This record gives sequence, structure tokens and C-alpha cells, in this order.
Amino acid sequence: MSAFDEPLLDRRAAVLALSGAALGLIAATPAKPTLWSQTVSTTPIGAFLVGNPAAKVRLVEYFSYTCHVCADFAKAGTLPLKTGYVDRGLVLFEYRNLVRDPVDMTAALLARCGGPKAFAGNHQALFANFPALIAKIQKATEAQKTSWFEGTTGERARKIAAGTGLTALMRARGYTQAQIDAALDSEVAQAELTGMTNIGLNADRVEGTPSFFVNGRNAGVTAWPALKSKLDLAIKAA
Repeated sequence: MSAFDEPLLDRRAAVLALSGAALGLIAATPAKPTLWSQTVSTTPIGAFLVGNPAAKVRLVEYFSYTCHVCADFAKAGTLPLKTGYVDRGLVLFEYRNLVRDPVDMTAALLARCGGPKAFAGNHQALFANFPALIAKIQKATEAQKTSWFEGTTGERARKIAAGTGLTALMRARGYTQAQIDAALDSEVAQAELTGMTNIGLNADRVEGTPSFFVNGRNAGVTAWPALKSKLDLAIKAA
């Protein structure tokens, strides 16, 4: 081997060493953790189930889109519940509607636009819009409000969605008018929401919204800090 070959061999050795080190770094890089909030399914009664199916703690929320306490919970509790409990696989969260009025039914139908994967985003957007929704309801004329109780569920929902700004909200989220109308006219969804409400009132004895059930037992709380304490106790006991 000549003196001219030595630098070339040194460079090759250096490249191989660096490549090996890089491969070692790649092998050592941990895989991204599973974000269980991306796992969404539909229950037999039409509710949306989010999280790890094997979680030892199951949380059920009965809520209404025209309930200010529910809107307060969505604002304060959605993110910490998602990141601290659902994403980590500790809690399986089930959203159940308890429909109180025609406006609530309209919002509940619209929340289903885009299917299960789109539900959480629609849900949060609807509650973020709560002050604007209530303002629109308060400004509605008596004739408008009377019309909200006339016609089929789909016909009433179309008038409500247009009059309260919910159609505009969903259009801003990227849904077409055809998608919005299909959601409002869905007799399957209407029946599921009515059935879910009846289960809440008659089987689970829900007296108000929001109502939370932790592993089948009514938690008796409505605010995030109190619910967090209940979840922590349930996780510890599991």
C-alpha cells in the first residue's frame, strides 16, 4: 500500500464510523407514543368512544350543547382530560348527548358531520361558539322561535341552523351545504340521539348536564377540578 492510499482509507474508515454512529442514534430514537385520543369508535347506541379500549377507567359524559355548564367544562376540561388521561391510555371517554331542546338537537346532528374521526373537533368548535349561539337565540323573533317547533326534525333543524349561525359555523369548518343537510336530515342520527337521551333520563337517572359517570357510577360533579380528583382516585384504585 502506498502513502497515497492511506488518507483514502482513513476517510473511508471515518465515513463508516460516522454511519455506524448514525445508525446507532436512529436505533436508539424511541418510537412516538400512541395518542389514544386518535382512536375513535361508535357504540351500539350511537355515542362516540375515544381512547384506549383496554383502559381500566371508563368515563361517560352526558352533555347538552345549550348548557352553559357543559360549555364551561368543555373550555376548562377538554385539553387536560385529553392530554393527561385519554392520550396516555388511562381513561376511555364516551360522549353521550342528552338533548334538551330543538337547538340542542340541531347542534348534536351537526357534530356528526364528517363521521367519528371529526367528532371531537366539531364538538369543541360548537362549545367554543356557545356565547354566539345563545346571543342568536336571544335575538330571534317569536315567529322564528315558533317555526323551530314546526315540521319534521330535519326541517326544524335546517331553520334553526340557518337562524342561529350554526350553518355558517360548519361551513367555516369546511363542510358543504350538502353534507350539512345530510347530517340534519339523518333519521338514523335523530333516532340515536333521542334513544341516548332516553337512556340518560330513564336508565341512568340523569337529572342535569353535564353528568359524569366513572366506571358506571355517577361522579356527582360538574367541574373539571372535581372530576380530575375522581379520575385520579379511580386510576389509583384500578
